[in-house]
Amino acid sequence: MDRAQKEQLVDELGQVFESSGVVVVAHYEGMTVAEMQDLRAEMRDAGGAVRVAKNKLAKIALEGKPCASIAEYLEGMTVLAYSEDPVAAAKVVDGYAKKNDKLVILGGAMGENALDVAGVKSVAAMPSREELIASIVGCIGAPASNIAGAIGAPASNIASILSTIEEKAA
Repeated sequence: MDRAQKEQLVDELGQVFESSGVVVVAHYEGMTVAEMQDLRAEMRDAGGAVRVAKNKLAKIALEGKPCASIAEYLEGMTVLAYSEDPVAAAKVVDGYAKKNDKLVILGGAMGENALDVAGVKSVAAMPSREELIASIVGCIGAPASNIAGAIGAPASNIASILSTIEEKAA
């Protein structure tokens, strides 16, 4: 890799570190290519990405970025998982680490907040953006359906009372 390619990689990583809602660092020593492809596919489906980069170049890219605290985790064979959604990358990496012992979570960052292993697992336990939106929509829609039911109920009650009176009269 020549100097220009290294500078381009540092710029790309810098953009990733600035725009990501969460960045998770993990060791992947011993993982096969197929296992890494599975992790990448799961992350892609969740709206994130997985990147393996030289630790030295990643540390250079971290300088002055909000998540610079993860530089301490960049030792050995590390992989960076990131997503714009502040929960997605942590969820996928935590779930994959439970299935595959070769992936070991080291820590991460959510904006300027440094996360240790327990912090990453806590973030992974939080509901995702889509789950939050669904619950908010459910909360907003519930009163409307209750009002519609309340408005329609008197009419159906009157109809049943009239049919009961009609049956008695007959």
